[in-house]
Amino acid sequence: MGEPTKNNTERFLTFYLGSECYGVNIAAVKEIIALMKTTHIPKSPPYLKGVMNLRGAIIPVVDLRARFGMEAVEATMHTAIVIIRIKEDNIGFVVDHVEEVCNATAEQISEPTSFGSDVNASYIKKMIRTEKQVIMVMDLENIFSEEELSDLNQSAKTA
Repeated sequence: MGEPTKNNTERFLTFYLGSECYGVNIAAVKEIIALMKTTHIPKSPPYLKGVMNLRGAIIPVVDLRARFGMEAVEATMHTAIVIIRIKEDNIGFVVDHVEEVCNATAEQISEPTSFGSDVNASYIKKMIRTEKQVIMVMDLENIFSEEELSDLNQSAKTA
């Protein structure tokens, strides 16, 4: 859950993949950086873009579009890497562009709707209704199995 503020709101960093708006709890976000060169790791899964050296720390970088089976697009000046703390490790996630930090009240936040058995929506933790759109709040820990998360972190350690 988010960190409630004085007026009982939660804060989320919102970003886009294609035309869809997603959010993550701001407490998990360590920083946002411009897209930078990564070092490819041989025999890595297609969604692992590689690793990067960020001020002496080797961080795995995941292409969220590839992870979700979305069509690849050329990077633009808005493409960014959002560094997120998952368990004890930092992982970079490539997003099309970062939007803003949004405050959501309890009335705006709801459980995700059931999408049916054909859709794997386990990575969607909550949904936020705003005047303009619906923001899907991601549970980034759930987009990886324990083994995949371990492999990502091992990639960073052996790079």
